[in-house]
Amino acid sequence: MKVGFVAAALACGLASAGPSLASEASKPSVTPHQTVVSDKAIKARVEALLVQMTPEEKAGQLFIAFHLSPPPKLEPFVEKGIAEGRIGNVLFVSDPAHANALQRVALEQSRLKIPLMFGFDVIHGLRTIFPVPIGLAASWDPKMVEDVQASAAGEARAVGIQWSFAPNVDIARDPRWGRMVEGAGEDPYLGSVMAAAQVRGFQGPAMGTPNRIIAGVKHFAAYGAALGGRDYDEVNVSDSELWNVYLPPFKAAIDAGAYNVMSAYMPLNGVPATANSWLLTDVLRDTWRFKGFVVSDAGAVGNLVTHGLATDRADAAVKALNAGVTMEMDNNINVFSELPKALAQGAISQVQLDDAVRKVLETKVRLGLFENPYADVRKAAEAIADPERRRLARVAAERSAVLLRNEGAVLPLDRKTLRSVAVIGPLADSARDTEGPWVFKPQADGVTILAGLREKLGPTVRIDHVVGVGMPRRLNGSFIDPEPKAVTPPIDDTAGIAQAVAAARNADVAILVLGEKREMIGENASRASLDLPGKQQDLLEAVVATGKPVVLVLMSGRPLDLKSANPAAILEAWYPGSEGGRAVANLLMGDTVPGGKLPFSWPRNVGQVPLVYSRLSSHAPYQASLRYWDQRGAPVWPFGFGLSYTRFDYEAPSVERTTIAKGERVGVSVTVRNVGTRVGDETVQLYVHQRSGAARPVRELKGFRRVTLQPGETKVVRFELGPDELSYWSSEARAFVQDASAFDVWLGGDSTASARSRFAVVDAAQDGGKPVAP
Repeated sequence: MKVGFVAAALACGLASAGPSLASEASKPSVTPHQTVVSDKAIKARVEALLVQMTPEEKAGQLFIAFHLSPPPKLEPFVEKGIAEGRIGNVLFVSDPAHANALQRVALEQSRLKIPLMFGFDVIHGLRTIFPVPIGLAASWDPKMVEDVQASAAGEARAVGIQWSFAPNVDIARDPRWGRMVEGAGEDPYLGSVMAAAQVRGFQGPAMGTPNRIIAGVKHFAAYGAALGGRDYDEVNVSDSELWNVYLPPFKAAIDAGAYNVMSAYMPLNGVPATANSWLLTDVLRDTWRFKGFVVSDAGAVGNLVTHGLATDRADAAVKALNAGVTMEMDNNINVFSELPKALAQGAISQVQLDDAVRKVLETKVRLGLFENPYADVRKAAEAIADPERRRLARVAAERSAVLLRNEGAVLPLDRKTLRSVAVIGPLADSARDTEGPWVFKPQADGVTILAGLREKLGPTVRIDHVVGVGMPRRLNGSFIDPEPKAVTPPIDDTAGIAQAVAAARNADVAILVLGEKREMIGENASRASLDLPGKQQDLLEAVVATGKPVVLVLMSGRPLDLKSANPAAILEAWYPGSEGGRAVANLLMGDTVPGGKLPFSWPRNVGQVPLVYSRLSSHAPYQASLRYWDQRGAPVWPFGFGLSYTRFDYEAPSVERTTIAKGERVGVSVTVRNVGTRVGDETVQLYVHQRSGAARPVRELKGFRRVTLQPGETKVVRFELGPDELSYWSSEARAFVQDASAFDVWLGGDSTASARSRFAVVDAAQDGGKPVAP
């Protein structure tokens, strides 16, 4: 059963209390459960364990098994495997009592008493649900994203989880691909910043940070470039695209300290990623000096037989380990159990097997699992009940929302004159859909948009709620996000649309909450169309035709084709999480001002896909928006776009030096002013274009900063550009290079920014640099 989970990235806990280990490490032996704090002592403890282990026990530490049954019933396969030392890690356990029950099996029944490590898909929260990652990326606020994942890590660690299968740092340039909801969109620079922020949030500033968990960076690599946006399908990308677009977020995550990477399912340029030694060894370990462990995606090792690369399970195990996979993840089909036989036959070496086991054992020691293997059930309940998590969830949803349209300044709604509201749509009162995908257990206290509006507006404003239309069921099932077994009766769409129209006519304003249900996006949830599912388009157009002010709130993780419908206002709320209803109500009523920006270009329809702002000039660039015979080639909304309830003006940017030598840095600044009447946030974005030396994108994001400005306030925002921003991977040189070239630089509120200046990179410093006129 395929599940495509996140890779594991460890770097979380270091045992805290204990004696100095300068003398301890010099002892001839180390007892298995001594408290240790130094690298030298950690290695000594691991070696003391390693020499006692059988090949079968070693293979057990390299396997993470599914365990879905709640206590007190334990799945016989898993319980027996733990007791016999054949299973050293478990996933899908989020109940602390359940985790403790399994841990007792390991510590009381197994021979060497090595504690289990528990992993879980903590994608955007565990009990407190935050906006989905594509929404978090739309905040363009890495500090907030770091805080969100730190909060999620605290909840997870409290219930006994030590390892998150997140962040997903896959670049997604085809919105048909459902897993774009888990990433940061189309741009490698934004993706890299968000990847690093999430790793810092999950793991903390260093190994051993209390209340943090391992960050699992996935899916290595280029998984988001699947043919046709079809999940699991092959990926074929050029070396230039791989190094310049798809690999940078992984490198950023590893530089931020990520200790685990998950291999991808698909073949990359003809070689399955889970047996791709170039990816897992040459790039990851030899070039990037990655010191952590690699876990396969669920079932990916066994799938090497499906790919045709391996002849059988034993061959698959050997090829995966040889390529650089440390641990196998699977649904009770332990392919790595073949490793002891492979060792005996000489297909793998003792050094290879021990090196993989060493990485896992070191992780468990650093996590403090030998000293503190059990979850504290009482403290877990206290951690989950912490009201600060809910406040952060609301703030995150508010800062992630993107205002796409606001004709006639219909938003914010005027509470002084508002007397009646029609809240329409199948997602308006759906708690599960407000949470979004990758939430395995529904949370009883989630706030829907309907509930948030009722709470905000109170009894003085009449709210009429009409579902309007039903939502189609998916054609194929999904293990990740199954449909609820209790299916509501089908809705008569014709009657529902009529009811919605009547409600809109009788209200001061109609708020439509439309989009995709949570199971329509995510893993194994690609879509061939970007249309609103079901009859939602008919519902939207019918309500707009009433002539009443219409506010469309979209819940989705990808751009949607709204065709010719023109509601007065459009707010992209993503899947906003536990506090989504309150956040949306605050935004619509103006208690909070939207400031999010799109992390992708919004195509007009699926025929434009893929559509990215950072294309090459190619032939006849002046005709770029005319490439199609039957429609414009430009997006509906560009990358980085987002409106506010106020307006911002930019002066011409200033470049501090006319020329810099290769390797030097140059300052670039711009003055931005809030020319409206409300406080608001603007994300100042910096783009560059290299004019010569190579065919380079027409624009590339190389810096951004979200700033808050009071009405009339002016702020100077400064950036620096240097080799990191001005270099690229050259197919000709087969390396990263920095060319001598003139550069254009733009600063503004999205990727179409018009305020421009210039500077040049030269082989040697020249005039020392007068400011460059725009």
